[in-house]
Amino acid sequence: MARTLDHVRSALFLPGSNPRALAKARTLPCDLVIIDLEDAVADADKDSARAAVVAVAGEDWGGRLLAARINALDSPWHKADLVALSSLPGLDFVVLPKVEEAAIPLRLGKTLAKPLLAMIETPAGLYAAREIATAVAGLIIGPNDLAAGLRLPPDAGRAGLGLAYQMVLLAARAAGIAAFDGVFNRLDDAEGFAADAEAGRIAGFDGKSLIHPSQIEPANRIFGASAAQVEEARALITAFSGGAGRFRGRMIEAMHVETARRIIERG
Repeated sequence: MARTLDHVRSALFLPGSNPRALAKARTLPCDLVIIDLEDAVADADKDSARAAVVAVAGEDWGGRLLAARINALDSPWHKADLVALSSLPGLDFVVLPKVEEAAIPLRLGKTLAKPLLAMIETPAGLYAAREIATAVAGLIIGPNDLAAGLRLPPDAGRAGLGLAYQMVLLAARAAGIAAFDGVFNRLDDAEGFAADAEAGRIAGFDGKSLIHPSQIEPANRIFGASAAQVEEARALITAFSGGAGRFRGRMIEAMHVETARRIIERG
């Protein structure tokens, strides 16, 4: 049975070259673990990291979704990644870095026989996001590479990437797929992470990509649903009788019922 991204609030990137991190991941409350073979792994460790993915993919991950990010198409490790991960049991998704055209996931999807997540990390990828979204199961925005590619100043922050975030979200929604907010680099800034995650939630993203276990709990809370929100959603569905109606002082229609159902699923 295919496993979906419908409930993913937290997507934690872990280097495939770190056995301790991979072992610990089985105890963490993240919804999706992404074992990284690309940026987080030194060149000398690429082969051992790939072997680690093959070794752990068939193990018990406690209901968590499992993905691996392969090396880029033009890297010397790309072909070996494809061979190792093709049809690998236990691996739910494959993450493609720096996707810039839909032809790449269309071709690699046939080789890997896995649903794909595409990272939008370059200006060219942004322009092609609408077409890329039709060939994958979800989009992940990569703010670090995007900021570098756009030549933004170091203090630009999220505001400097406002249009990029909107383009990725619009592309995903037009294709009916998941969209995940970018990583937050400042590991010791819990308040800053919460603010960044809240901005992603308000923008409409389904969940957030993470780089440290300390970010899981706030991501789950911010992108999830509280008991009060679930109660409100259930009451709205019960009150809806078709057409336009009134609920707790506001007008509701069928679209609000669909939103309420998503809230209940997240709760």
